[in-house]
Amino acid sequence: MLYRIFCALKIALALLLSAAAIPAAAAAWEMPPLDRVINYRPHQSLQIFTADGVEIAQFGLERRQFLPIAQMPKLLQDAVIAVEDARFREHGGIDPKGMARALLTMLSGGRRQGASTITQQVARTFFLSNRQTAERKIKEMLIALKIEQQLSKDRILELYLNEIYLGQHAYGFAAAAQVYFGKPLDKLSIAEVAMLAGLPQNPLYANPVTNLKRAIQRQHIVLTRMRATGVIDERQLAAARAEPLNIRSPLQVPLHAEYVAEMARRAVVERFGTEAYSSGIRVQTSLRAQDQQTAWNALRHAVLEHDRKGLWRGPEDRETLPAGDGPEVERAAAQVLKDHRDDELLRLGMVLRSTPMEVTLQLASGQRVAITGNGLKWVKAALAPNAKAAVALRRGAVVRVMQQGKAWVFTQWPQAQGAFVALDPVSGRVRALVGGFDFTRQQFNHVTQAWRQPGSSIKPFLYSAALEHGVMPASVIDDAPFTAANGWSPQNSDGRYDGPITMREALTRSKNLVSVRLLQQVGIGPERDWIERFGLDAARQPDNLTLALGAGSTTPLQLAQAYAVFANGGWRVNPVLVERITDAQGKVLFEAPPAAPLTEETRALPARNVFVTTSLLHDVTRIGTAERAQRELKRGDVYGKTGTTNDAVDAWFAGFHPSVVAVAWMGYDDPRSLGDRESGGGLALPIWIAYMARALDGVPELPLGPAPAGVEQIDGDWRYAEWANGGWVSRISADAPATLAPLAASQPASAPAAAEPH
Repeated sequence: MLYRIFCALKIALALLLSAAAIPAAAAAWEMPPLDRVINYRPHQSLQIFTADGVEIAQFGLERRQFLPIAQMPKLLQDAVIAVEDARFREHGGIDPKGMARALLTMLSGGRRQGASTITQQVARTFFLSNRQTAERKIKEMLIALKIEQQLSKDRILELYLNEIYLGQHAYGFAAAAQVYFGKPLDKLSIAEVAMLAGLPQNPLYANPVTNLKRAIQRQHIVLTRMRATGVIDERQLAAARAEPLNIRSPLQVPLHAEYVAEMARRAVVERFGTEAYSSGIRVQTSLRAQDQQTAWNALRHAVLEHDRKGLWRGPEDRETLPAGDGPEVERAAAQVLKDHRDDELLRLGMVLRSTPMEVTLQLASGQRVAITGNGLKWVKAALAPNAKAAVALRRGAVVRVMQQGKAWVFTQWPQAQGAFVALDPVSGRVRALVGGFDFTRQQFNHVTQAWRQPGSSIKPFLYSAALEHGVMPASVIDDAPFTAANGWSPQNSDGRYDGPITMREALTRSKNLVSVRLLQQVGIGPERDWIERFGLDAARQPDNLTLALGAGSTTPLQLAQAYAVFANGGWRVNPVLVERITDAQGKVLFEAPPAAPLTEETRALPARNVFVTTSLLHDVTRIGTAERAQRELKRGDVYGKTGTTNDAVDAWFAGFHPSVVAVAWMGYDDPRSLGDRESGGGLALPIWIAYMARALDGVPELPLGPAPAGVEQIDGDWRYAEWANGGWVSRISADAPATLAPLAASQPASAPAAAEPH
């Protein structure tokens, strides 16, 4: 009651001041200049977008997207005016009638009403603190009157709708629409508009993320005001009240492209400085939203599948909960869980009750779930009475769970990492890039920063070079034991030696001993020169025979760039990520140059070399170590090569379709084996297939061919024309010394040096 009397007195004081004290106060106080509102320059965060307009991220202290009043939906304008200041377009900055009405309502015991006009709220937001004092109230009214004298009603409303704080770091209604609903303002329903219009009064108390019940109560008040002022009719009111609201969880991200956002952020700040965080710069990347989300989902699924092959490592933490199962237990669990980071897939929870048949948990969101049956299989040993203390699932354990269909299962944060990148092979534009399992835990970008051994994924470049040295797909090479002078004795991954086999079969089955003998035939120096044509860094490759087995190093991005040469028919491309940078007014500050034309003068590889090597890679995905690629995608126009290093420390798949090239990798940051029976075909290839299934959906199948000039089909396989009748290397035996054949007649000039991606 005392609080109600205080509020009533405050309004009465304001009425008195508005009638008598304002002229005196205006003379006594020097009012601030109105430059901040006349020349309004809102702090707008740095925004990153995909090529198709989906927001990836915002960087800056305030989430704000400025919209001119002409672009603000009329429904929103009317809703805000209805609930905040119904006489906004009639008064001159302060509203004595509104204050008198609020006073009478307060004194009669009705609901407390605000007495500040929208113009007063603008004055307070831009020039004053929120301290509740008589002096501040007088200044607020004086500034409001001054604002009304110099700005139009539409301009004042524009300032209000763009500047007001609405919770969750959102400033202005355009940002709030994205934060709470993941939509632009013009896509909001009446119910959603009313929810946002109710936030300015107290965005903390009635925040739909933290207290949906209060937010809905406030929304209904707004809807009632909208009906009373004629903004909506009775039918619309009823429909809006009944409409269920889908509030976006703080865990929900519109598009997972955190590694790309960080790459773009760094590029912008290096170019424009830290002012980029508040000046409204917008960055358009080359990403395709659906490609990116597919890649992220595929990588996360594959890494989790690998992790579940191992043992459950136990809870992330343990806490002692109060006895019983009342509200104090719920509060205690929530207090503990708030100190751990939740995840939209790997949900954080605390065990409340556990038996070998059922485990009940409280999630960080407050939801309670029960796990039974198949969901307990993986952690069965941890539920046994004699379970080791480190892994035991007991009351108070902090764990991870995930939803599969309607059921829940136990999971854990994986230790392995993954990377995936896809490029347009002609333009070099990056279509998808996932630099790791989770950016918030590991900011190291494995696509661009992880230099790892490529294993057998480097073999196509060796086979490509061998073609220029007279070794053709039908050449026979001995798959026999090999021991170098220094004692190095490589093995085949299958542990077998198959004797004389063709070069085509050797690549299809990824035979290591054949690759070593091919490198002897080509020569280490010529091979190091050759791989530079693809954009690979020769300085990072060994100057010895281990080069044949991928003992050097490359990044997934560099490997994708190299395979793009096969995909596009023989040209080097440079990866491009940032397409365009504009300022807040849309002025172009930077634009990536278009892809260079593919001319014969700029070729890195002869067309016939690309054609024959691609035919070899076709067999790898048809009947070789990656045969599941064609089988699962149900198309014959995909090509590529698996890669597995010693002890399965790195698992790769690099491959392409003429329209897209992509590389997938899996491994540990601290290099160690992924498992005795693991391989690139088992771990990386499924990521690639899952992505390609989406990327090639609706893309017509493109058969290989026709054969370019200078190559002929002889005895069922391809051969360079100058060696159609002999002179080629038809056999490389196990005991024969390397005999370097004459180079092919037509080799392209050296390719230009590699350039850094934009």
